[in-house]
Amino acid sequence: METWERREQILKVLKDSKKPIKGTQLSEKFGVSRQVIVQDIALLRARGEDILATSQGYIIPHSYGENKLVKKIVCKHKGYDEIEDEIKTIVDMGGKVIDVIVDHPVYGEIRSPLEISSRMELKEFIDSLVRTKGEPLSSLTEGIHIHTIEVEDEKSLMEIKKALTEKGYLIAEE
Repeated sequence: METWERREQILKVLKDSKKPIKGTQLSEKFGVSRQVIVQDIALLRARGEDILATSQGYIIPHSYGENKLVKKIVCKHKGYDEIEDEIKTIVDMGGKVIDVIVDHPVYGEIRSPLEISSRMELKEFIDSLVRTKGEPLSSLTEGIHIHTIEVEDEKSLMEIKKALTEKGYLIAEE
């Protein structure tokens, strides 16, 4: 298979998938090293393809909001335990955490895709943070951060906001 053909096939696999696909899975499927996949993904991004790298793998966002409500919420907390509790609260109530955004005083908006919609995906994310001793983005902004979340409807959003408020995580809108 030619290099350009492999890249087109990678793109097709990602477009057809509703869930993230790990680089190692792609490397096995196409018989190349993971580093070749990383390079292919970088070149596909450079030509304008919207490919996100998440802790669960690569994904192309599929029209968020298709029969769903997509909203941003502003939260504040610190530590892995509170991160886990906040996201668990959202996913247990039927929400999906699409990303985390911080407003850095020097760099401006920094966004990282999360794509967490289950406890299993949350566990993988937290395990990755702990294993790598990674600092969450919110550590750059004293715990303040924004999540884009996807929910079924306005009622679900209100229930999530209420639960996060009760736990002291949600910063009230003014």
